[in-house]
Amino acid sequence: MSTSIVSALNAADPGSDQVSLLMLRKTLDLQAQSVASLVQSATAAAPVASNPPHLGQNIDVKV
Repeated sequence: MSTSIVSALNAADPGSDQVSLLMLRKTLDLQAQSVASLVQSATAAAPVASNPPHLGQNIDVKV
């Protein structure tokens, strides 16, 4: 639906604002749940180092 059709439908029915707000809240709740699951999966999957622990501790600088 185009925005002009949606705005025309909202103007025709004054009770549709409540429906729009309810749908907006539901959409925001679903997005919050999906973001929370993405953050949880990102923090749970920490990469395991394949190098020995003594590698990468020093930086050689030559002037």
